[in-house]
Amino acid sequence: MKKNNTDAIRGFVMALFMTAFLCLSPLYGQRNPINVNLIVDGSTSFINVKEEVSSWISGRMDQILVEGDSVKVWSAGSNSRIIYEGKINSAADRETVKKSIREIAASGNSTDFSGALREAVQHQSANFTYTLLISASSQGLSSILDSPQSGLLRFSRIEEFSAWRAVVVGLNLDTRVKRAASAYFNHQ
Repeated sequence: MKKNNTDAIRGFVMALFMTAFLCLSPLYGQRNPINVNLIVDGSTSFINVKEEVSSWISGRMDQILVEGDSVKVWSAGSNSRIIYEGKINSAADRETVKKSIREIAASGNSTDFSGALREAVQHQSANFTYTLLISASSQGLSSILDSPQSGLLRFSRIEEFSAWRAVVVGLNLDTRVKRAASAYFNHQ
């Protein structure tokens, strides 16, 4: 009798596990492609933290990027410029993104984050956009606050490291929040 109870419990647990796996995996297993903007400090301040930042971004991109995502990588030196643009279709594409960051040639003392953010906003599509800004100096972020793009930092999250910062920027979230609130109240 005891063996039958044990077998019944095992069967029940296995059935529960399979049900949870089969029902929940479609919810968490896949997502629609997104646009990813990586804006990396291209000033000489970046030289001191380049290895740490490259390693951190590499891990972050492994967590975030899936097949179908579109990626743009900017080097924000005295002028911002796109150093990589492409779609993730394989592990080799992920490695190309990481390589583009490792190969950033830092120069000059200024950063043009506002130019990169302005361009990222202009090229947003209907898909969700994830924008990550890496700053190796406090002057780089303060230059954004003095620019017309300062409002873009309104919905952002800053992660502090010993000598650099990672800023997740919520591009055009204020517009989307207003639109969603308007749609909600108009349908009430």
